[in-house]
Amino acid sequence: MKTECCTRPRLDIIQPFPETCEEISSDALTVRGFQENECRDYRLEYSEGESLFYIISPRDVVVAKERDQDDHIEWLLEKKKYEEALMAAEISQKTIKKHRIQDIGLAYINHLMEIGDYDLAARKCQKILGKNTDLWEFEVHKFKEIGQLKAISRYLPRRDPVLKPLIYEMVLHEFLEGDYEGFATLIKEWPGNLYNNTVIVQAVVDHLKKDPQNRTLLKTLAELYTYDQRYGKALEIYLTLRHKDVFQLIHKHNLFSSIRDKIVLLMEFDSEKAVDMLLDNEDRISIDKVVEELNDRPELQHMYLHKLFKRDHHKGQKFHEKQISLYAEYDRPNLLPFLRDSTHCPLEKALEICQQRKFVEETVYLLSRMGNSRSALKMIMEELNDVDKAIEFAKEQDDAELWEDLILYSIDKPPFITGLLNNIGTHVDPILLIHRIKEGMEIPNLRDSLVKILQDYNLQILLREGCKKILVADSLSLLKKMHRTQMRGVLVDEENICESCLAPVLPTDASKSFSVTVFHCRHMFHKECLPVPGTMAPVQFCNICSAKHRGPGSGILEMKK
Repeated sequence: MKTECCTRPRLDIIQPFPETCEEISSDALTVRGFQENECRDYRLEYSEGESLFYIISPRDVVVAKERDQDDHIEWLLEKKKYEEALMAAEISQKTIKKHRIQDIGLAYINHLMEIGDYDLAARKCQKILGKNTDLWEFEVHKFKEIGQLKAISRYLPRRDPVLKPLIYEMVLHEFLEGDYEGFATLIKEWPGNLYNNTVIVQAVVDHLKKDPQNRTLLKTLAELYTYDQRYGKALEIYLTLRHKDVFQLIHKHNLFSSIRDKIVLLMEFDSEKAVDMLLDNEDRISIDKVVEELNDRPELQHMYLHKLFKRDHHKGQKFHEKQISLYAEYDRPNLLPFLRDSTHCPLEKALEICQQRKFVEETVYLLSRMGNSRSALKMIMEELNDVDKAIEFAKEQDDAELWEDLILYSIDKPPFITGLLNNIGTHVDPILLIHRIKEGMEIPNLRDSLVKILQDYNLQILLREGCKKILVADSLSLLKKMHRTQMRGVLVDEENICESCLAPVLPTDASKSFSVTVFHCRHMFHKECLPVPGTMAPVQFCNICSAKHRGPGSGILEMKK
């Protein structure tokens, strides 16, 4: 007769509820000889002191205990749920005993590298490796072995901790072999003390031998030279590249002695910034030195001297003669303002240049400034043929002879006569011009011009009458005010003194007789201290105010006793 085998025993945990029950877990138990055991062969015992359950069978004992965080983490690691395991370890780091956060983290990094997620693996290094330089260097070498140094480069520590220079150099060489832009970015971001600058400079120089015009490498080499305080070499590269940081480099490191022979290059790169920088630092690079360096580039020389003149009319006075030719050649619109503002340029030289180049306006100005106003007026009339400008010039000079010359020149030119009739009414008597007009000459708009002259004359008469009325009204008002003032009484007491003898005007003894004269100016005198008025001027005046030309008045009060 064949014996039937029993099934594997199971431990089911059931949670009772008021109306039903719920199975929480069900675990199959592995015990020896379970095939021969019946249900009555198993027993469940509980040990209160140890919080353990014992499942007893004829041939085996199974111990059951409550699961802890170590068990949970172990299970997560078996399922390769490293991130959850790391999070659980961090939360329960004070209670777990079998696992270390760092070991879980390293396992997580290895797992990420195995599945090819190198960027996430490199990112996790920052948190997991912390300040452990040995682990950092070990992991960097692992990334190098699989050709993924670029992935970890962004996350390498740059301070606290700092790895060995060899580690950073290894990463830089990796970029230099195939990613110039990435190499340049690292050089910008990494402090220069992380690696041996000389080694990296030499590596860049070697690469430039293969590609000497590579702007990225040249710019990076200039930055490396700056870190190494070889500012002269950095400046040469920046100027070659026409890089915007060249002026900042000069200011920051005071490289003015290095640019004395590079002024033309700076001007060619950015003339505005270069000129401003040179003018702001005249004490370091003299005006004479700059002008000398720019002798072969007159257009740049003009820009520098023009800005210098705009800042200070006197600093570059020794170059004003040279500037006349520079303005005439490169900047004629500013020549006339320069001639007007400069007090140091030789007028004869300026006149010669302007006459050679047939600069009429400038020549007119120079002739008038040199006192030759008649020649200047003649040039305006003959060269410019501009009556309005001629009239304006005559007004500025305010010279009767110039007006006479202007009338003589215009007398046979009807358009000029019209211009004069319309403009000279307030400066020259129009009758002088009208009498000289030839009979029968046709003059454009003569009627309108004559009407304007009459209107201007009427306007002048009205203005004079108005001014006269205002003057009379003001005079009357002031006279009334003066009269009111003079009618007021004047206090005379013991404190007042005679302005002649300096004694009190009133005697201390009231019984004595006295005679006092008080003037409108409030000066007081004893009668006997005043000079006797003559027959030609019977009215007395204050001696003090007469001496000081204050317009003295006659005596307003005479007191006697």
